[in-house]
Amino acid sequence: MTTVFTGPAQPYSGGDPYADHRAPDPADVPFTALPDLADRRVGGSVVAASDEFFAERENLLLPGRPVFDPAAFGHKGKIMDGWETRRRRGTSPDEPHPAPGAFDWALIRLGAPGVVRGIVVDTAHFRGNHPHAVAVHGTDDPEGDDWTELVPRTEVGGHAANAFDVAVERRLTHLRLAQYPDGGVARLRAHGEAVPDPAWLAALGTFDLLALENGGLAEDASDRFYSPPVHTTHPGRPRTMDEGWETRRRRDAGHDWLRYRLAGEATVRAVEIDTGTYKGNAPGWASLSVGDGDAWTEVLPRTPLLPDAVHRFVLNGVPPATHARLDVFPDGGIGRLRLHGALTDTGARQLADRYRALGGR
Repeated sequence: MTTVFTGPAQPYSGGDPYADHRAPDPADVPFTALPDLADRRVGGSVVAASDEFFAERENLLLPGRPVFDPAAFGHKGKIMDGWETRRRRGTSPDEPHPAPGAFDWALIRLGAPGVVRGIVVDTAHFRGNHPHAVAVHGTDDPEGDDWTELVPRTEVGGHAANAFDVAVERRLTHLRLAQYPDGGVARLRAHGEAVPDPAWLAALGTFDLLALENGGLAEDASDRFYSPPVHTTHPGRPRTMDEGWETRRRRDAGHDWLRYRLAGEATVRAVEIDTGTYKGNAPGWASLSVGDGDAWTEVLPRTPLLPDAVHRFVLNGVPPATHARLDVFPDGGIGRLRLHGALTDTGARQLADRYRALGGR
């Protein structure tokens, strides 16, 4: 459900700068549970912008909430954690205002090409210097003119997370954010499903079936208290605990778990469980099962884990599967989970069919 907040926010008057930040209830924007395909940590980049006089375009894709320091000023004015352009002007004293269709833009390259299901344009801390309206278009050819409208020109508000559903079935590699006529945007999030190039995966042969860039998806988890499960599918090793998935401390006899959808139907050959940065809060044990999302076959029995370590296991006789489940006992943190394997003939064919249906080149 699209949720847009219009109008300026009140000037900052002290205390918690997020106290009056307007944002939708997460339950009203379920697409935010999907990975951010533009995330800087998976390779997203702002490759160009029409103007970035007050604040750099790269801030748009930084992870985490934008910060606000009321005392931070530079030689160009207030230092803002976002992308902010100069004020547009008209052509003459008789026409001092910008033309009705004037806008500033930023070109974003997705870290993981795919289908965008929802977009968040957050104007946090831009209270009287936010754009009047925004629009977003997408393409798989940024040098051409084949742009698809994802978000029509829509009035937005200051100091607010404006959320837009997207109903476009097309594989995208780039987005163009337009703000009318000028102003500041703190963060852009493009939530969706990664759609990898099947020719690349075929060339690799064996690859990480859970990696976000390869089309893996962390579907669900028993607990998201400290950090979300999608982090376990990010590239590289975690550098801090908030770059993995960590649960609260259990006070019952249960245990925590993660459920994934593989890049396609595949056979898993090896597993890596990385508890990097979790030194006093790693799980004691873990087990791995594969299946179709409903029925499961255990392929790695309950195995002890070390803190802050990469654990590698070779698997044999694993049946083809579309899903995987990691159970951790009783709770704790997992930095990354890698399932190395190869697509079955059926999985490769289905992935290629979907790629072509979504306009993949």
